[in-house]
Amino acid sequence: MRVLVWNLFHGRSLPPSRHELIGHFAGRLAAWEWDAALLQEVPPWWPPLLAERAGAQQRTVLTSRNAFLRLRRALARRRPELMKSNGGGCNATLVRGRIAEHAAVRLRMWPERRVAQLLRLGDGSALVNYHASSRAERAREELARLREHALVWGRRGPLVLAGDLNLRSPVLAGDFEHVARRDVDHVFVRGYRAARPALLLQRDAAIDARRVLLSDHVPMLVELERRDRTRAA
Repeated sequence: MRVLVWNLFHGRSLPPSRHELIGHFAGRLAAWEWDAALLQEVPPWWPPLLAERAGAQQRTVLTSRNAFLRLRRALARRRPELMKSNGGGCNATLVRGRIAEHAAVRLRMWPERRVAQLLRLGDGSALVNYHASSRAERAREELARLREHALVWGRRGPLVLAGDLNLRSPVLAGDFEHVARRDVDHVFVRGYRAARPALLLQRDAAIDARRVLLSDHVPMLVELERRDRTRAA
């Protein structure tokens, strides 16, 4: 299974652009080869179009700053750099395959709402997508609680826990393996192993006759193989 992890920076670029960039983000996601894309800081109205362009199913959970969302959306589409995170946000998971089950678990309400996505796929494997609090002590506490939820959700099957964990060196106790990292973005697995080192994907785009980078995070792609299949071979 190929897993992509990317924080979309609320649909913004570096240096800033003055209009909505959904077409550019959707084009990149559609072009890359992945089976599951775990996305954070996504404008809440983006996931259906991202999934349609990528030929995927999608599930979404709202995170923070989503009161009066229709107004936030109208302003953010016109002035994304003015609104920034105040345009609203969500975690979104896109799957090129069948999503059998989806749930959410709230890990914090204050000072910002933090919600994890839990998905079970058609093959019985499980995905957990999370964007942790920006303060390290809060992020560590959330990750420890998320581990317990993930183990219950994953049952005894293969499990991927990944996202923007807002920690440089996170630790998950037990039989989780840390298979990929890039700054605060990480991939932990149980029942899988990395088939090869993670790839950092190109995210540059031509906008208004200049080159920009989509998001302030580098998209990271890791290819996983099941450990039971490795042993059987």
